[in-house]
Amino acid sequence: MLSIAALGATITAGAATDADGAAHPALGAATVTPTLLSAGSTRNTVPALARVSVDVRVPTEAAQDWIDARMRDLAARTPGARLEVQGGRQRPPMQPESSAELFALASRLAAELGQEPLRGIAVGGASDGNHTAAVGCPTLDGLGAVGGGAHADTEYVDIAHMVPRTRLLAELITRTRTRSRTWPEPGPTRGGTS
Repeated sequence: MLSIAALGATITAGAATDADGAAHPALGAATVTPTLLSAGSTRNTVPALARVSVDVRVPTEAAQDWIDARMRDLAARTPGARLEVQGGRQRPPMQPESSAELFALASRLAAELGQEPLRGIAVGGASDGNHTAAVGCPTLDGLGAVGGGAHADTEYVDIAHMVPRTRLLAELITRTRTRSRTWPEPGPTRGGTS
């Protein structure tokens, strides 16, 4: 656990260089966050087994490779203990260029519908949209409800934006259906495991 936290602190502090996954100019830095920890069966017994789940968000495939290698380099610090790293890449990072053309269209449509301008932000998410974008399918992630506090106790949806956002989505679907033959063909990509 301490090794994972130290790896996360190293990345967050920007100790990595461009070649090994430093902050991307548009997408920001990678993050390594221990999220679930379980061990033992009673309060007064030294656990025979412990598990930790780690959430890794990366801006580029280079950062993904670098962090994956660092995770696999971790070693147990307690004599007699064994450390086993399971899993690995699950979603490729979503690059801004994968959605640029579709985002521009959505922004124009929002203006045509008299809606406030759309904001494009990078949040380091890990959605199924990462897979579609990686194979060349124009992808907008997060076009749904307007709100805040995603995945937290403070998450909310601004009800006043629901009908306008639905109109935007309907118009975007209509326009992309008529343009579907002009989108680029999917290209080869390196995918992750699910």
